[in-house]
Amino acid sequence: METTESGVEEILDVSGRVLAIVIKSAVAPTSTTFVTPDEAALQVGFVVYGAGGEVARHRHLPIERNILGTSEVIVIRKGSTAVRIYDDAGQPVARRDLSVGDVVLMTAGGHGFEMLEDTILLEIKQGPYTGVQEKERF
Repeated sequence: METTESGVEEILDVSGRVLAIVIKSAVAPTSTTFVTPDEAALQVGFVVYGAGGEVARHRHLPIERNILGTSEVIVIRKGSTAVRIYDDAGQPVARRDLSVGDVVLMTAGGHGFEMLEDTILLEIKQGPYTGVQEKERF
């Protein structure tokens, strides 16, 4: 699947399950738009406000959630990288080149990165981090 005109691409396995979502830096919605469905373990979207807009002060209540797996978001802050997306069997599904401002959300399967130049990645994922035993290398 190629990146859509919207600049958001879902990368799917053969069963149609979303493995990753690539969001190119040029994406600039004019209204609040989430790229993940409401039931996703990690919510990713754009929240859009005009000048003078305000987010009312608030706090998030302590809601217990049961999450299986770890979703991960990578934001390219400097440089460029190639992300490779794999299915659950470790078979390659897609490769996408990412540059500054691009974002990839990985929700299932596996992934790896090749730095195409000096790169800084901002990583966001669920915690707490339990150590390398939570990863399976293949």
